[in-house]
Amino acid sequence: MPPKQDSNNKVKKRVRKSITMEVKSKILKLKDRGYSTSSIGRELNLSRTTVQTILKDKEKLLTALPSVSSNSTIIRKRNALIYEMEKLLYNWIQDQTQRRVPLSLAIIQNKALSIINTLQNKRGENNSDETKCFSASRGWFMRFKTRYSLHNIRVQGEAASADHVAAQSFPGILKEIIESGDYSPKQIFNVDETGLFWKKMPSRTFISQEEKSMPGFKAAKDRLTLLLGSNVEGDLKLKPLLVYRSENPRALKNYVKSTLPVIWKANPKAWVTSILFEEWFTKHFIPEVKQYCSNNNLAYKALLILDNAPGHPVRIADIDPQIKVVFLPPNTTSLLQPMDQGVIASFKAYYLRRTFSQAVKANENDGMELRDFWKSYNILQCVKNIATSWDEVTPNNLKGVWKKLCPFFFEPSESSTSTDQPNVDEITTDIVHLANRLPDIAVTTDDIDDLLSSHSQELTDEDLIELEAQVQKEALESQEIASSISDSEKELTLKKLSVAFANLKNAMKIFEENDPNFERSFNVNNKICAAYHCYQDLYDSKKKEAKQSRIDSFFKPKV
Repeated sequence: MPPKQDSNNKVKKRVRKSITMEVKSKILKLKDRGYSTSSIGRELNLSRTTVQTILKDKEKLLTALPSVSSNSTIIRKRNALIYEMEKLLYNWIQDQTQRRVPLSLAIIQNKALSIINTLQNKRGENNSDETKCFSASRGWFMRFKTRYSLHNIRVQGEAASADHVAAQSFPGILKEIIESGDYSPKQIFNVDETGLFWKKMPSRTFISQEEKSMPGFKAAKDRLTLLLGSNVEGDLKLKPLLVYRSENPRALKNYVKSTLPVIWKANPKAWVTSILFEEWFTKHFIPEVKQYCSNNNLAYKALLILDNAPGHPVRIADIDPQIKVVFLPPNTTSLLQPMDQGVIASFKAYYLRRTFSQAVKANENDGMELRDFWKSYNILQCVKNIATSWDEVTPNNLKGVWKKLCPFFFEPSESSTSTDQPNVDEITTDIVHLANRLPDIAVTTDDIDDLLSSHSQELTDEDLIELEAQVQKEALESQEIASSISDSEKELTLKKLSVAFANLKNAMKIFEENDPNFERSFNVNNKICAAYHCYQDLYDSKKKEAKQSRIDSFFKPKV
């Protein structure tokens, strides 16, 4: 039956009726008397499908009828297992979308069935009557989209693949934009997000093997998101944006986050949302570019090239008229996006090499086992290693990755060659050598390759369940830490500064007295003195403030 229309030809929304237990009891009695479902529906002014649905629950109704009053209303309550599945599915879809992974209806339906099966297995509810009929139908998906406001998710019959035709034509379009705006390679930028499992070991190490059998949250699944970028020239490496799931982790207690070598932001899923991206664009990207142009005697203007990820709102194009924002064609990120052409891969290899180097040093110098080192490795050390690894990415690397998108900036022979990225295979070999210096560790290049590639893999059902539980737990911990933060707990006093200066002077004295190369020790000492000059100024300022008054000022004069 088509929906009713009013006098203005507007479709009236169908109102769902609440059915009392009294009505349901009548349906059961009429059926026992031999009435058909159609005749019962006509008798009680109900649809035939409604009557059929109620009759299917006959056994449950017979159990409930003696204990329920006749006027009580049955409220439709969604199954708890399906509710939890949808919550995890929503997180998975958002994660896939953040990583620009195209989705089809069939893929989402299969994932929904996979998650609900995993939840049933964990709870021992494989034969649950309430979920065994769940089929992830198209109708369910449309209702699910409405419940979670997934209006920006476009689902096709099949998942889209890389668009090679658009990737071939876009560089020509971009060239016209660059020429019309008269942008130099110094004024053209690209940024891209990437996930980083910052505390993950190769799968064959004993740490990873132990985690597989450990209940609860696994440290290896702890992921953050980074936004990395630079200009074509490669001489402006933007300060990384780091998004973590906790605003106040214990390792950063009493640190002023604005002084970190990254831009620290947080949300429960560690995603770069459109709000965070707009804030980064306004408060960080624009000022950094403006300062760079001023330092290099350039006109203040820039071209920012982005992919069409949902976290990149189109409205940022209207924030500053001097910053033009251009979006790559859909499904061309893997083919054109500069940061995806080698920068992110080399950065992650540098990060892993640095963490293994620190583990080896802790073992050889302090006798610390890898298990203990990894247990003590916290988000503050991770931030330091991110900053150092980002510094290791060279200007040649940053410049070379633009050859596919902007071949017109390179000589023909130069643009036809591979990008100037460092040899990731060589870095992987370094990592293997470092790892195998640790006792009871044996990893291969394949293990390291798998680990590096795992950062871009989708979250499994188990990952989704564990991360959701950890998000809830750490939300409470973060509130407790925030309420206990005290500015006085971390302070450079005059005494602490004096001790630090004495230690530095002793170290420089050792260099000078024992190094036969005077020029080397002399240069090192000068650099060290220049480096901690800011602390000397702080010491002088504090000493001036603490200057004691004359002793006779504390006594009252005699009358």
